[in-house]
Amino acid sequence: MGGQELDYVHEAFASNWIAPLGPNVNGFEEDLQRYCLTDHAAVLTSGTAAIHLALIILGVEMGDEVLVSSFTFSGSINPIIYQGATPVMIDSESLTWNCDPNILEEAIKDRISKKKKPKALILVHLYGMPAQYDEIKSICDQYEIRIIEDAAEAMGAKYKDRKLGSLGDFGILSFNGNKIITTSGGGALLSSNKEWIEKARFLSTQAREPAVHYEHKEIGFNYRMSNVIAGIGRGQMKVIDDRVEKKREINQWYRKLINLEGVKFLSEPSSDFFSNHWLSCIQIDSKVTGFKAEDLRIALLAENIESRPLWKPMHLQQAYSGYPAYTNGTSENLFETGLCLPSGTNLTSEELERISSSFLNFRKQYQ
Repeated sequence: MGGQELDYVHEAFASNWIAPLGPNVNGFEEDLQRYCLTDHAAVLTSGTAAIHLALIILGVEMGDEVLVSSFTFSGSINPIIYQGATPVMIDSESLTWNCDPNILEEAIKDRISKKKKPKALILVHLYGMPAQYDEIKSICDQYEIRIIEDAAEAMGAKYKDRKLGSLGDFGILSFNGNKIITTSGGGALLSSNKEWIEKARFLSTQAREPAVHYEHKEIGFNYRMSNVIAGIGRGQMKVIDDRVEKKREINQWYRKLINLEGVKFLSEPSSDFFSNHWLSCIQIDSKVTGFKAEDLRIALLAENIESRPLWKPMHLQQAYSGYPAYTNGTSENLFETGLCLPSGTNLTSEELERISSSFLNFRKQYQ
C-alpha cells in the first residue's frame, strides 16, 4: 500500500457509502480515464469480469469463435467459454512473446475458409510487454475483427506513447493482489465508446431496469466494484508511476546481476515499446549455460526465494485441449526454458542482496 488508501476507505465508512456505488467508484473511474487517456471506464470485480462483459457487448454468443493469445493466464480464455463460444488459440512470436501476427492472419484465413469468421481477438500484453499492435490491428481491420486488449499485466506500459488498454475497441485492467497496483481484487473495462461502458455498468449490476421494483429484461451479473475497494484503488493511483519506475529499476538490476551468455531477458524491441516490466523474465539456453531454468528455480527455492516458470500455454492445458490452436512452437519453448524472477516493488535492499548472493553461489557450480 502507498499510504493514502486508508483516507479514501475511511471516507467511505464515514459517509456510509459501502455498496457498489459511491464517490470512490466514480473517482476511481475518472482517475483511470485520466491516466490511461481513455474516454470511459467501468470498475469491476476482476479483469476476467471485464473480458466477459466486453464479449457480451460485442455480441459473442454460443457457437461464435474468438481468437486469443495462447501464452497467457486462464482468465484471458475462460470468459469465451462462459459465453458458449470457441476459443481459437494463437501462438507467440519470439520478440515480445505476444500474439504472432503471421500466425494470427493464418488462423483467420483458415477459420474463414471453414465459414467460422472470428468475432474478436483478445490480445494479451504479456508480463507488461506491448504486443506488435500496429501489425495486429492492420490484420484485424482487414478482416473486421474487434480487439479486446488484455492489459491485466500491463498497466503503465505504452506503445508509441499510448497507454496500453486504450488502443483497442476495449481495454481491460486487473487490480488483483499481484498486479502493479492492487485493490486486493478488482478490474476495469476501458473504451472510447460511451454506450458500451454504460452497458457494462448496467450488466454488472444485475441488469436491473430503472423501475421502483426489481425489473429485469436481460441477464446480468454481480460484477460491480464496491465503493470501499474503489477507495483503495484511488489511493493506489497516487503511486502508479512510482511502481512502474521501481519495476523497471528491478529489471535493470537483474540484467546486471545475470549478465551471462545463454540468458536472454524479455526486452523492448524498439523505442515504440515501453514495458512496465511487471515481471522480470528470462530464457535460459542450457546448452550454453550448463544449467536449466528449473535448476535455478529449485536453487532459489532452497533459499526460500520464489521464482516460477513462464505461463504454460493454454493449448497445452487439459481444460482447453479440444479447442483449435495455431502454433509455431514459440510458447512451448518459452515454457520449457523461461523463468519469472522475484519482481515485487516492495523488495528491500536486503532481499535483493539475498537474491544476488543466492544466484552467485548457484552460478559457481557451473563455472
